[in-house]
Amino acid sequence: MEREFSCVRDGLTIRGREFRPQGDQLPAVIISHGFGGSLKDLVHHCLMFASWGYAAYGFDFCGGSANGEGISDGESTDMTLLTECEDLHAVMNVVQELPYVDAHRLTLMGFSQGGLVSALAAAQRADEVESLILIYPAFCIPDDARRGALLMSSYDITDVPEFIDAGYMMLGKTFHETVVHMNPYTEITPFKGPVLLIHGTADEPVHPRYALKAKESYESGQCQLQLIQAAGHGFTEEQTAAVSVSIRQFLLGHKEILTIHVQITGSEVRKDFEAEKEIAIFFTGDCDSPYFTGRIIDGADDVQEYAGDQLVTMRADYMLEGMDYNGKKCQLHIVNQNVNGEWKPKVNTDSKALNFLNHSNMTAVLEGYPDGLTVRIFSAIP
Repeated sequence: MEREFSCVRDGLTIRGREFRPQGDQLPAVIISHGFGGSLKDLVHHCLMFASWGYAAYGFDFCGGSANGEGISDGESTDMTLLTECEDLHAVMNVVQELPYVDAHRLTLMGFSQGGLVSALAAAQRADEVESLILIYPAFCIPDDARRGALLMSSYDITDVPEFIDAGYMMLGKTFHETVVHMNPYTEITPFKGPVLLIHGTADEPVHPRYALKAKESYESGQCQLQLIQAAGHGFTEEQTAAVSVSIRQFLLGHKEILTIHVQITGSEVRKDFEAEKEIAIFFTGDCDSPYFTGRIIDGADDVQEYAGDQLVTMRADYMLEGMDYNGKKCQLHIVNQNVNGEWKPKVNTDSKALNFLNHSNMTAVLEGYPDGLTVRIFSAIP
């Protein structure tokens, strides 16, 4: 079910859209777009959440959309991080009062500038937000203001102009003034709930060091940081699909227990008939995670079977040796194959500390990049 919604903040109307499955006492998610973005950027994500049983809400910030695409009131020269926080608070108020929403199960999600706004809003209303999802959040904005380089602008910080040309949007001087002395890393800490932070290692507008510092600002174990290799400020279709699986696992309360970095070393065609083909991909790599650190030993392969040009099955089979989190030497044997469109790894280990892996129902995410692959394995922790 889809419908439009609106609310008012300081005489300005905020407009958005609700995507809602059937049911009562639904968990809810509010998604915030980035600088210059709009509700149009969020529809795919809202539909995804609705398919998972969430009431999902996307909206346009007042004065926050470029090229005349915004459907909310307001001018970009009046928009600041603080006005966007106020907009998000107004939407939160509306969503929490809906009779079919469980007001105690509210997730905030934001992209880029909307990610920073979501983190600030969650901290300001920490008791009302269950979890937080930040996609390449723009924690760089205060630093950019201090350099006179907000977004795509360049100006003299000793003589800030009344209007700042930020590329495809004009900002007011107030935007600079409200962030130039801000320390976002202290402002986000009142939020104590779980945080998922996803950032690309090749993000140029927002260097990944900002994500690392944000993770360190939260309490130990509170923030799950996923660095997507070779991803920029915006994800490809394949990266978005992998990120969606990670988000789903986060919302289910599953932890990323193994992060395996794979490097392809070669391949071999084992069958090559017109109607049937089998290719083996050979690889090596290592694993660095809180539960296990080690390396892939020789003999790892990924066998791919084709019917004509159609990929039918993929089955990776490999062994790692290293140390569990108790410092004990151990081995992990992993078989990962696609089952009904989902990667379902099976792990066998001789580690007593990791014995729970032998009977866990796990899900894997595969993130490809030019030189290899990152495999993330998620599981409920007993």
